[in-house]
Amino acid sequence: MNRIAIGVNGVFDGERSLDAPALVLVENGRIAGVEQGTDAPDGWPTRRYNGTALPGLIDAHVHLCADGGPGALDRVAEFTQEALHDTIEASLRLHLAAGVTTVRDLGDYQDAVLEWRSRDRPRLPTVVASGTPITSAGGHCASLGGEARGAAEIRAAVRGRAERGADVVKIMASGGVLTPGTDTMSPQFTDEEMRAAVDEAHRAGLAITAHAHALDAVRQALAAGVDGVEHCTCLTPDGVRIDDALLTALADSETALCVTIGADPGIVVPPEIIAVAARAGITMAALREAAARLHQGGARLVAGSDGGIGPAKPHGLLPFTLEEYVLAGLPSTAALRAATSSAAEACGLAGRKGRLQTGHDADLLIVQGDPARDITALRNPLATYLAGLPQ
Repeated sequence: MNRIAIGVNGVFDGERSLDAPALVLVENGRIAGVEQGTDAPDGWPTRRYNGTALPGLIDAHVHLCADGGPGALDRVAEFTQEALHDTIEASLRLHLAAGVTTVRDLGDYQDAVLEWRSRDRPRLPTVVASGTPITSAGGHCASLGGEARGAAEIRAAVRGRAERGADVVKIMASGGVLTPGTDTMSPQFTDEEMRAAVDEAHRAGLAITAHAHALDAVRQALAAGVDGVEHCTCLTPDGVRIDDALLTALADSETALCVTIGADPGIVVPPEIIAVAARAGITMAALREAAARLHQGGARLVAGSDGGIGPAKPHGLLPFTLEEYVLAGLPSTAALRAATSSAAEACGLAGRKGRLQTGHDADLLIVQGDPARDITALRNPLATYLAGLPQ
């Protein structure tokens, strides 16, 4: 029987913090219990760390096929299948080094992540995958291969993803900054098309999440019954607008909102990129404003980095995303929940991931310091465990 007791100074269990010595008991890759104190039960070898244990982080919005270089999403079409698989694995190693043990891939190229996942794989983070995002003709990220026109084509696209083993459907409800010629202020689909996508996803037993920068696209997706909204910037020509009615509807629906703020602080973003984003209405101030308003209104936030899309958004960025959440006004514990228990629910993994709780997978992150008091402690990982094994 494979068992170990991991001794730490404190824990964040995915919901709340315990600032006292504790033992996380791990048996056969799962958590067998969390106990206060320093004395392990008889027969349990102990490994001790001078730090805090928390569930392995979950990054709910990544692009594993993209390597984080300039024009990363555009260049994936140039990769061979072998190169795509190498990029996927290299991306996952960067997430693991940052304490991320589960990711949700929402930017697949030609279903490469789904194909990679069907093979024997090295020990790497768990991957929840959407396959190629569904977009309009010439729409945001059309180069990834997911264009569809009309309700019938959209329903067929959803069925195809279900048949290929996708865990979730992603639809591009508005334009995006990285696709020239698309409109971040407007929906890309009709109401009928959006309802068709949601209906077909739910018919197949899949959740569906919508990329939406435009306020009108957020409203449309919510009215259609999506399970999640990515970015949720709520842009209008007059700036970010989250009115009370929308906020109430978002909170009441418990739609998972993945606000992908945060960037690598060591990267100087070229002025032309900043200018393009600003013209689209996307600034750091606007993104923080949206995150703060959504949190204060009781909306359900989950954490995603958008990792891989460019130099300022590398894989392994999630700790900085959580720092941005705190800078926007969220308490550290709320930011941590967004990357653990709440993210597990949004990814369909509640009961397996995101909690230090008996029966859950023993995916653990141990950091120096206490991230519930100082979120920057996540920058200092001491150890990461996958299914009870140190990495």
